[in-house]
Amino acid sequence: MARTIKDTSLDTRAARGRLMPRGKPYYRKIEEGLHLGYRKPRGRKGKPAVSGKWVLRRYVGGQAYVVETIGIADDFDDADGHAILNFSQAQAKARGIFKQGARDEAGITGPLTIAEAVRDYLENLEHRGKSSYDARCRANAFIIPALGNIEVSKLTSKRLYDWLKALASTPPRLRTKKDHEQRHGELDQNDKEAVRKRKASANKTLTYLKAALTLAFRQNKVSSDAAWRQVKPYERVEAAKLQFLNVAEAQRLINACDPEFRPMAEAALASGCRYGELCALDVNDFDPDHETLSIRQSKSGKARKVYLTGEGARLFKRLAAGRTGIEPLLRDNSGQRFTKSRQDRPMRDACARAKIKPAIGFHGLRHTYASLLVKSGVPMRYVAEALGHASTTMTEKHYAHLAPSHVADTIRKHAPQFGFTTRSNVARLR
Repeated sequence: MARTIKDTSLDTRAARGRLMPRGKPYYRKIEEGLHLGYRKPRGRKGKPAVSGKWVLRRYVGGQAYVVETIGIADDFDDADGHAILNFSQAQAKARGIFKQGARDEAGITGPLTIAEAVRDYLENLEHRGKSSYDARCRANAFIIPALGNIEVSKLTSKRLYDWLKALASTPPRLRTKKDHEQRHGELDQNDKEAVRKRKASANKTLTYLKAALTLAFRQNKVSSDAAWRQVKPYERVEAAKLQFLNVAEAQRLINACDPEFRPMAEAALASGCRYGELCALDVNDFDPDHETLSIRQSKSGKARKVYLTGEGARLFKRLAAGRTGIEPLLRDNSGQRFTKSRQDRPMRDACARAKIKPAIGFHGLRHTYASLLVKSGVPMRYVAEALGHASTTMTEKHYAHLAPSHVADTIRKHAPQFGFTTRSNVARLR
């Protein structure tokens, strides 16, 4: 239920009786864009006093408001919840009218379903220039088939908890040909890492669902967000160990790449860009004079500049040589852009040839770029900017432990020494 607003000037008939009669209502904000007002009439000489009226004022954009009367105040008669309203009832009616108006403007004629709320959220993501690919895939696979037909107003916390538990217990999906029945792998409940991954994946899907439902609530399409606000994600399941390479391993990997794919891997190590960002680069996104790359659209929806080292600039100058305009900066042997998932097999093959175990995925090259920057002492805010993170929070979460530490250096310098002896004939090979 929505919270009832308190106001000592309007709560009771006695309080309203002390107000001066006037043509302009006494307003109280009860929602963003919504005010409830009390209009106290001017009495006429020789006539009995009449009850005031509750009015609704809602913002419709362009610095314009719509005002309408919604009922008579309980100044002299007891409230009945219909024609005569007390302050609390007037708030509830105002909110109901306000939310119905929002639904009418959005073209929603029936009860809002979870599927409709999710689709509105995906459209909102795209409208704001943010990537909706992962959210759309998860919605089509896990949210809409299981929950899509449920009315948001009838959704319960228990229903959501049951869905989350079932999702975390479902084996991972395997790549399946279009129009074929979806294939699944196996989930060993005794494998703690496998269970952690499924719970982490379920959490991510829950995040998208809650974001969609919260957007609907903020747009006044539903009256309460209590059902999903009470549902908490699995705890302590996000601590996946990031894999990254040292410089020697990165050099081995590059040397092991096939000639077609090698420039793509080199570009990732030189820029820290995501695979999709590199695929989208045109020749004119590289500025040889300032030695920068322009990432026009990233996962966060924000454009950014990537500053290259001299080595990185020479790489991209070679890739752009003799070409201009909107040709792909990175291209395959046929001269076309690399497409989705073209990086998986070349990375596996290169890791096998370079004897990198466990094999690292393409995104690990981005982690390698960031981790080597941090280890070199580059401030966290600069690393966050290079990666396109909105703040340093995500950067610190993954890489802060790699940064040179004044605390660690001081302890190692000044801590007492006890003369421990090593009782072993085993020596580490250099």
